[in-house]
Amino acid sequence: MVKRTLVTSAIPELWPKDKPIVFIGEWCKRFSQKHIWEELDSYTSNYHWNDRNQLAIDFKFLDLIYEEVLKNLSDKLNSIHKTNFSKRYWRILIGPWLGIFIQVIFDRWKMLNITIDSFDIDQCNVYREDLNKFVPNDMDEFISFLLTDSWNEMIYSNILKISKNKVVLNEFEDKRIVQKRVSKNQKSIIKSYLKNSLSSVLSLFGTRDNVFIYSSSLPKTSEIKLLFKLNQFPSFWLTQAVSNFSISTNRRKWKLDAPNSNCEFRAIINKLIPKCIPRAYLEGFEVMNSDADKLPWPKKPKVIFTSTAYYTDDIFKIWSAKKVEKGSELIISQHGGNFGMTPRAFLEQHQIDICDYFLSWGWTNKNPKVIAVGNLKTPKNLHSYNPNGDAIMAEYSLPRYSYQLYSVPIASQWLDYFNEQLRLMECLPDIIRNKINVRLKGDFGWDQLSRWEDFNPNISVDIGEKPMQEDANNCRLFIATYNATTYLESLSWNIPTVIFWNVNHWELNKNTQESFDLLESVGIFHRTPESAAKQIIRIWDNIDIWWWSDKVQNARKIFCNKYSYIADDSTDKIGAIFKKSI
Repeated sequence: MVKRTLVTSAIPELWPKDKPIVFIGEWCKRFSQKHIWEELDSYTSNYHWNDRNQLAIDFKFLDLIYEEVLKNLSDKLNSIHKTNFSKRYWRILIGPWLGIFIQVIFDRWKMLNITIDSFDIDQCNVYREDLNKFVPNDMDEFISFLLTDSWNEMIYSNILKISKNKVVLNEFEDKRIVQKRVSKNQKSIIKSYLKNSLSSVLSLFGTRDNVFIYSSSLPKTSEIKLLFKLNQFPSFWLTQAVSNFSISTNRRKWKLDAPNSNCEFRAIINKLIPKCIPRAYLEGFEVMNSDADKLPWPKKPKVIFTSTAYYTDDIFKIWSAKKVEKGSELIISQHGGNFGMTPRAFLEQHQIDICDYFLSWGWTNKNPKVIAVGNLKTPKNLHSYNPNGDAIMAEYSLPRYSYQLYSVPIASQWLDYFNEQLRLMECLPDIIRNKINVRLKGDFGWDQLSRWEDFNPNISVDIGEKPMQEDANNCRLFIATYNATTYLESLSWNIPTVIFWNVNHWELNKNTQESFDLLESVGIFHRTPESAAKQIIRIWDNIDIWWWSDKVQNARKIFCNKYSYIADDSTDKIGAIFKKSI
């Protein structure tokens, strides 16, 4: 068997040009670099989670590991910081980072094992490690790091050093120029100043509030209305930046307990956590804790209400965790689609675990913590569409490297998703295809614009700069291709909608399957691009006849009542929940 060099990232400087190689995954082969990798003598390893049954098994395994490590790490951090906080406190603060970190490391470790076992690999080119460069300052920076080739290359090389394999690592100096953040322009500086000034004035009225509302995803008018119902003066709370902390190698010379000493993955996690834990949770904990105490936020809130701050906002997390320790209730509201629909979703479960109540857009799944209050985010006052207009096809982009686990195409499976979009286009006649505007969302290095241009330069593609509501007013048909927020909005607005996706990637739980079967029976939901294309062709010239039929409208209403109903009394419902907690 030919000896090959392992390639773990899309960094061509580390690719040997004169030796046969193995790409660890399709994410290493960017479309913009096709002219390079097509010329190489290479194989690409198969992705381990193409077996979605194995993914379901691994998800449960990783949940057990997460709970075990969370307990051990909570004890360790209490010891380091001389605190005595509960597991719930640490779950609120470090849970999102720890859960995602464990899932990411497992994915990288598993792919290394599979690739090394499948090919005769003798070496791998890596960059010399620089902890100051790759240990994130906080959760927000961690998320930005794990999407990059550089961070993932570092993680792969660390796992190779720790694990039991015979791959020789050839170390090189990283001489690439690091991109610096672009400074704010004058307009942004003025806008930020005005916001801070307004926030400072309004905060004077809010230090004794019973209910603290922060990053709620509510329309501002609804938030103000809600606060008046609670007899509170509207306050405007700004996101607080985390200070930048320096790494201390001495403060990282500790280990986690390893009860499962025979599990190589568990041993790797124990070694990597002290090296990779964000600085805000270790070196900067005392300062961040002090900064949170100095905030002009309520001192003794009975209720803390948020929609999105639970994830990357570390200042909010450390502040709210301490308040929860002292008896405040944490209430979180749904902020988008996919919730309540899938068999696995780490961050959804995390939100339900840390909160006292979770406010959903309609579903409950018989969970006593979940209260249905309706879609709080989507404005009700749309609503029209143009039966003679174009169509919008909403696209989705996901990171090339796997990150948090939920029921979506993972890593290289995005290529399957993209090819399904091309299959839909190929099935449509030119007269319809030329009327479809492909709306992109993010890219993550998939080079979507280039891919669409390579497929057909005549297809209309935009990067979604306008709000979807504005575009939706001018379209005759909304084509949804993924399970998130967009189609919930279009259905709520009563805009003609056709949905299609691969149910092997966008899996549905048992509670939800019946609802999508209903949409499928009236031609809204489709499991293949070919089926969706046939429906689009059939209804294109008579959208209204199909959409306003009793069967379609009844199915739409039943579905929206469960997953996205827009109610006039949502703020009344939330207010009643808050008053009960108070």
